[in-house]
Amino acid sequence: MLQLSGIKKSFGKIAVLHGVDLDVRAGEVHALLGENGAGKSTLMKILCGILQPSEGEIRLNGETRRFADYNQAIDSGIGVVFQEFSLVPYLNAVENMFLAREMKNAFGLTKRAAMRKRAGEIIAQLGIDIPLNVPVRSLSVAEQQFVEIAKALALEARVLVLDEPTATLTPAEVEHLFKVMRSLRAQGVAIIFISHHLEEIFEICDRITVLRDGELVGSCEVKDVDQARLVEMMVGRRIESSFPAKPAIAANAPVVLDVEEVQIAKGKPVSSFTLRSGEILGFAGLVGSGRTETALSMLGAYPGGRCKLKLNGVETRFADPSEALAQGIGLLPESRKDEGLITSFSILQNVSLNNYGKYLFGHFFINQRKELEDTQTAMKQVRVKAPGAHVRVDTLSGGNQQKVVIARWINHQMKVLIFDEPTHGIDVGAKTEIYQLMREFTAKGYSIIMISSELPEVIGMSDRVCVFKSGGIVATVEGDAITSEEIMTHATTGRTRHVA
Repeated sequence: MLQLSGIKKSFGKIAVLHGVDLDVRAGEVHALLGENGAGKSTLMKILCGILQPSEGEIRLNGETRRFADYNQAIDSGIGVVFQEFSLVPYLNAVENMFLAREMKNAFGLTKRAAMRKRAGEIIAQLGIDIPLNVPVRSLSVAEQQFVEIAKALALEARVLVLDEPTATLTPAEVEHLFKVMRSLRAQGVAIIFISHHLEEIFEICDRITVLRDGELVGSCEVKDVDQARLVEMMVGRRIESSFPAKPAIAANAPVVLDVEEVQIAKGKPVSSFTLRSGEILGFAGLVGSGRTETALSMLGAYPGGRCKLKLNGVETRFADPSEALAQGIGLLPESRKDEGLITSFSILQNVSLNNYGKYLFGHFFINQRKELEDTQTAMKQVRVKAPGAHVRVDTLSGGNQQKVVIARWINHQMKVLIFDEPTHGIDVGAKTEIYQLMREFTAKGYSIIMISSELPEVIGMSDRVCVFKSGGIVATVEGDAITSEEIMTHATTGRTRHVA
């Protein structure tokens, strides 16, 4: 159905695609894999007319095509659901689905009833129940994701590109998305699926194409490869284990953080936990179980929360996160782009953020030389890959953006780091680097709270795990008890078993 042959793309003298081939058949789910920066997004932007290739050919249903813009691609039956939603938040689902392509009558008037009827048919086809008359900003992330897919189907897309569609979905929502994808596949729709979750590839995809550094590594049937082989194709080397070895935590390791009471809201459970020097303490549980809210309540950032804690043996209470920052606790938020970084700023500006006081002299001037030296030191320590400290953060891959957030807290000399979904949206190679950095930090005496929705990550990285349900901690497990079965039993049943 779709063939991309010899696609090349250069920006000035920099070549980013080197003659890539991709063919996608009608009625298949085709995975497009590669690390951040491998060329996946550039290739998809060329497919949908956002970018023009320097060389190469696009053939759709045997016909050579060249799309001048995205509208031409849409008219030809190509729909893209981008990782960053393109919905207008103040419009409802129907208005978004037919935006700029409204149904009109002979007098040029919008046929609202016909649009609503068609929207209802598409939503029903997807097997979901979404209110059509409310602004999409009031919908859940999962509902917005399905509106994006419905929008593509409303435009009668026969080639559907899904870019990281599961990144913000719960396991149940992911399973429903896969059910929808299987239904579309049965109707002959060709689906290009981009994901960093390799287990999803084996569950839903038929074939795979892998890119590395702008070049085609190869294409294969899913049944002919395993996860280790895919990782090797993506990163150019075998990764025997993504997770570093867990060092033994000394029995007499000092307690850095002793949270005697924490409650995320009135009427919710009151929890307690401790964090020791050199330890990674995992926060696990289903979405909505209160993991992130507990951490934010501890920092004085969650409305309605309360907390009683000791930091290095001293009773402390934080009125807001700035007080926690001043006492050595740094937060890497789940949404690094919205809450952790100013992406239009440089690496240097982001690393110095919240800490300009240490570079001031004479009340009005900044010691730019010292600022640059400290930023370069922090970049080197966390291995940020960038041409220099003055590069804008929005030009970096997801993994390197995450490292910039870490570099800021290293520059601030934090000793307790809270990582909320530390590897969300980054590729397998970058994940391994983040895991290695975390262990390097704990070896130097840092203490880490890691909040994660990925069970393998929780199991592979945590020295102990606090399991959450209904807004509080229902169990703390360690050692051989850190298993998926044990964690999920607590997370789903709330059966309490606290290990000191």
